[in-house]
Amino acid sequence: MKKKLILAAAGVFSIFALAACTGGSKDIASMKGGTITVDDFYNQVKASQQSQQDVKNMIIYKVFEEKYGKDVSAKEVQEKFDESKKSVKEQGQNFDEQLKASGFTEKSYKEVIKQNLAFIAGINAHIKITDKDLKAAWETFHPEVEAQIIQVGTEDEAKDIKKQLTDGGDFSKIAKEKSTDAATKDDGGKIKFDSQTETVSAQVKEAAFKLKDGEVSEPIQATDATGYQTTFSIVKMVKNKEKGNDMAPYKKELKKVAETNKQNDQEFRNKVISDELKEANVKIKDDAFKDVLAGLIQTEDSAKSSDSAKKDSKEKDSKKSKDSSSKTEDSSSKTEESSK
Repeated sequence: MKKKLILAAAGVFSIFALAACTGGSKDIASMKGGTITVDDFYNQVKASQQSQQDVKNMIIYKVFEEKYGKDVSAKEVQEKFDESKKSVKEQGQNFDEQLKASGFTEKSYKEVIKQNLAFIAGINAHIKITDKDLKAAWETFHPEVEAQIIQVGTEDEAKDIKKQLTDGGDFSKIAKEKSTDAATKDDGGKIKFDSQTETVSAQVKEAAFKLKDGEVSEPIQATDATGYQTTFSIVKMVKNKEKGNDMAPYKKELKKVAETNKQNDQEFRNKVISDELKEANVKIKDDAFKDVLAGLIQTEDSAKSSDSAKKDSKEKDSKKSKDSSSKTEDSSSKTEESSK
């Protein structure tokens, strides 16, 4: 799914690239009585919410690529390219056709991959792991376990398999015959995972970590990342390991967990992006996109607006203070007259 989304991202990017390259002079279509130019098209689409978001992304990725692109090797780009290609093929689709349908060539797609890797490099460059971060990672950390898993599509299937196992059925044999998990079924359901493994659902991990060696779980219901597909899994724990109370043996793993937590922290990411945009001195030249970076950087107009708002607020507070003082003086004067 992620790979397909990446491929689909090219469409709108190509719109703005087309407008930039032609300067609006190229005709897209002609008919009796007129033509439609690239400029016409650009004016039509630039105000849309999607276009605003895409321009925002283009600015951010461009800034990060300019600064951190040098840290991305051709080998890394090729590895990610090969991963995407393999993933699309595993879905039974033609990778070249996907590229073409999304408006990519192999070269332009690799450029997008490089931008993504440069963005990640930029985020990572700002990460400084503290003891507090390590302690936070420790709270949800569980060391790697060895297990076997059988995954099926319905609860009735899972219950039937659980009964077979309880009656002495061979876990490996049943996994090869009935599991729908293509990654593990051929090996009898064998799998290794820890608390950070993304290929195993949170529900399965939570239930599995509670099992003792040799223990088999009840059917575990889980929903995939899309929220649409529900599966039922049975886990047999082969080797579980409690983390204990000492963080020291797992410091390397905890550091990776803490780094991942930082990478996924939207507030942290926004702060990094904001700092990088300010350093790059980004200025919006087209009024249609004047608010596209709102919340990330303060433009001259927004600064004036903010200063004006602060000035108005101060004037209102001053007026309230004077009115309150005046009322206090009037009240005091009336009290004096009354006492006379």
